[in-house]
Amino acid sequence: MSDRILGAAGLAVAIFYIWGATLIELSFISDPVGPRTFPIIIGVLLGLASVVILLRPDTEPHWPSIGRFAEIAGAVVVMVAYALLLPVAGFVIATAGASAVLTWRLGTAPLYAVIAGVLTSLGIYAVFHLVLGLTLARGPLGF
Repeated sequence: MSDRILGAAGLAVAIFYIWGATLIELSFISDPVGPRTFPIIIGVLLGLASVVILLRPDTEPHWPSIGRFAEIAGAVVVMVAYALLLPVAGFVIATAGASAVLTWRLGTAPLYAVIAGVLTSLGIYAVFHLVLGLTLARGPLGF
């Protein structure tokens, strides 16, 4: 029954997501694909996956322990904190912090998790800001 509930919830989210994507305004100068295409593709993929889960539920689902649920809840808290801190701390600092915490929770030693978080943040910053020229949230250090 839990698979069917998940499938129905995923299908509802997919329908809502596709509807939201159709509300994206198009500019008079746009490429043939347009800004709506990618969100609609994501919504369709989510919808298809949800339909598969609805039609072919697992007969004996394996539920994780309460400790695993706590880990998932902790990851959600980290991602919400990341979204809230991004405009204040900036992309580099917020991403380094979130990456370090999530890497640590995946089993990396704390020092290596911090190093991985900083390198991940700087690598993404280099690719998206320096190479591709995209604007990322500026922090108190100006980058």
